[in-house]
Amino acid sequence: QVQLVESGGGSVQVGRSLRLSCTVSGATYTNYRMGWFRQAPGKERDGVAVIYDGLRKTYYTDSARGRFTISQDNAKNTLYLQMNNLEPEDSAMYYCAAGFARIMLRDLLDPKKYDSWGQGTQVTVSS
Repeated sequence: QVQLVESGGGSVQVGRSLRLSCTVSGATYTNYRMGWFRQAPGKERDGVAVIYDGLRKTYYTDSARGRFTISQDNAKNTLYLQMNNLEPEDSAMYYCAAGFARIMLRDLLDPKKYDSWGQGTQVTVSS
């Protein structure tokens, strides 16, 4: 049973940075994918960034590309999301998730393709 615990959220002003962390325990596989997702009130949960292919490749949604960086520290069993130049539209609950089955590349950011989820960490960006 994979357990995921997020941390690092908070309230920041426009243009500032945050780094989210997700500690992973119980994962006995090496070839799984990890992702960051977010959900704002009244909206669906959307994919933000994914690390896959043995945690060697990354993929971002358009709004995150160039501002956010997903990375994994295997020694610490921790997934990160470095978020720079934050905008009010980035305000949401952020979740990390792990997926284990093989999927199509077009489904990498689909929350339905992920099996284990953390409890989330809130990010609020104010202008």
